[in-house]
Amino acid sequence: MLRTLSIMAVSLLTSLGSAQAEDIQIEQSYALAASPVSKSGAIFMHIMNNGLENDLLIAVRTDVAMMPELHTHIMEHGIAKMRQIEAGIVILAGEATILKRGGMHVMLMGLTRSLLQGDVITITLIFAHAGEITIEVPVDNEHQDQMGMDMEQSDSN
Repeated sequence: MLRTLSIMAVSLLTSLGSAQAEDIQIEQSYALAASPVSKSGAIFMHIMNNGLENDLLIAVRTDVAMMPELHTHIMEHGIAKMRQIEAGIVILAGEATILKRGGMHVMLMGLTRSLLQGDVITITLIFAHAGEITIEVPVDNEHQDQMGMDMEQSDSN
């Protein structure tokens, strides 16, 4: 009985931050906030499209932010700025799109609660073809990106 519970616990922890629906697979998701009193946060993830057709991430819904948006960083006159991706993020067929720091990401503006280390938040990703995919995202304010270990990011917006 104890062994069965241990296996179930490990399986649950392993599944946090990943989900799959149809041809779209979400992995390595995590959320963070700049501080416990931040009014904004961000979510990062890998989105794999195992299908034969491109898809489009068009919106995000969550109860932890008043305004969840798809964002990217751009350089304007030597200054990095964040901008909303109003047209959505293209998820190319047979490829992975990486939402990461300094690139495309889900911006959580107007947080309705703190994003505390170890919490899990629920978000719904809305795709043009795959529809809605709801995932559980762990809050990991200590997450360090593995430089050089990430897959190539699709520049598809």
